[in-house]
Amino acid sequence: MNLGPLMVDVQGLELQPDEREMLAHPLVGSVILFARNYAEPQQLARLVADIQSVRSPALIVGVDQEGGRVQRFRKGFSLLPPLRRIGHEFDAQPKAGLSLARELGWLMAAELRAHGVDLSFAPVVDLDYGVSEVIGDRSLHSRAGVVGQLAVAYMHGMRDAGMAATAKHFPGHGAVVADSHHALPVDRRSLADMEPDLAPYRLLIENGLPGIMVAHVSYPAIDEVPASASSRWIRGILRGQLRFQGVVFADDMSMAGAASIGGIVERAERALAAGCDVLPVCNHRPSVLALLDGLGPRHDPVSALRLVRLRGKGQMTRDDLLASAAWKQCRESLERCLQPPALSLS
Repeated sequence: MNLGPLMVDVQGLELQPDEREMLAHPLVGSVILFARNYAEPQQLARLVADIQSVRSPALIVGVDQEGGRVQRFRKGFSLLPPLRRIGHEFDAQPKAGLSLARELGWLMAAELRAHGVDLSFAPVVDLDYGVSEVIGDRSLHSRAGVVGQLAVAYMHGMRDAGMAATAKHFPGHGAVVADSHHALPVDRRSLADMEPDLAPYRLLIENGLPGIMVAHVSYPAIDEVPASASSRWIRGILRGQLRFQGVVFADDMSMAGAASIGGIVERAERALAAGCDVLPVCNHRPSVLALLDGLGPRHDPVSALRLVRLRGKGQMTRDDLLASAAWKQCRESLERCLQPPALSLS
């Protein structure tokens, strides 16, 4: 059985019988975890193993573990700073900033891999234009060139730990005020004006970026529908012009920003037709059930193969990881970057 296009969530700390049935459905291919699914490290490892045992090939398990405001697993994991902290390090000393990006990318990914989690939706490569509160300090920097360099270093750190990176939110969420969780943001810039937002993706793709998440943001100068349902953005610009060959995730299909596309089944059909490979549907079980009943069978072996390639590679035990020199070195770097800057009086 191939992995299907739906990424779904589960309710608690262990799988329920109805959830096992849901995960066995051929339209499902992956699972996203949240803070409600985590109590402590051993429980997480059991839950992930249980999810992956439901079918073969095993479902892909992911989470948002960027750091800062967006870190689902905390107690028992390294508490990561927002990505902006890496940008501050780069401003003070570029070489140190690049090193920190790679170390924190490795640390985040290695700790997840030690519990069986396949992927984290990171890094954020939106530019900080100073207007988007939902992005804010999740952004590495305001300058495209810096974001590109740091994102590549972070991606390489994740890769070193056996995890594929997924950059977000294509083509750029940083220049709009509205939060796509609650409304449909509209960015009225031309394609030429958006070149700084696209530049980090160009560099990441040149370096083998495995995954991209597409935003529920409208860019009316480019297409009348949000990017997540836009063939122009996904098949034309991302696949065609930028030559991206990896997995395309839509952002959560339950978000208000996706509602303008239509009902949940229509949203899914239009996103898949536009070129999305994976459709996360989070925190709304009725939408998942409606899709399992109404979406119809899918057979896209190329898309399924792309998804399989996101499976995590290698896996140290938690004890071996915490005893490793690499983990200790990265923890030292983390602790240094969390210390308040020295006050300099002149």
